[in-house]
Amino acid sequence: MMIINKTAGMIMGQLEAFDGSKPAIDSEHILIVRGRSKKRLKIENMGNELDNVLNKIDAINIDLFSEEASSLIGIMDEHIRNIEKINTETNIAGIHKMKESFENMGCAVEYRLAKTNKLGIFLILWKDKSGIGPCFVEIVISDVQNE
Repeated sequence: MMIINKTAGMIMGQLEAFDGSKPAIDSEHILIVRGRSKKRLKIENMGNELDNVLNKIDAINIDLFSEEASSLIGIMDEHIRNIEKINTETNIAGIHKMKESFENMGCAVEYRLAKTNKLGIFLILWKDKSGIGPCFVEIVISDVQNE
């Protein structure tokens, strides 16, 4: 779906994260891209940066503890499972476990779950807690029109 790639390009462009970015999954219904931002983001500004990026693409933040979030994560998970074999159940707590894993490795983490009228978006930034080094980016963009 062209809108998925266009939206990913807009997000990666705003985060200056094209160089070295690679798709982890690239299919008709879902795209997962990882990269490294050239912006010199301060840890305390990562959340604002995510909010600004999502505002520029007219995405609405979704509360991770809502029914809407569960539905959105379920759709994204289904698209991933159509490509990759996964032996565990869908679990929204996995996002929190991922954050804990990054923090246990000494990283500061900010993420957002958002939605446009056609797409679900999960966007995460992480950076060494020392503030030294790059800020890493991962985006998951999924078609949600069939929900």
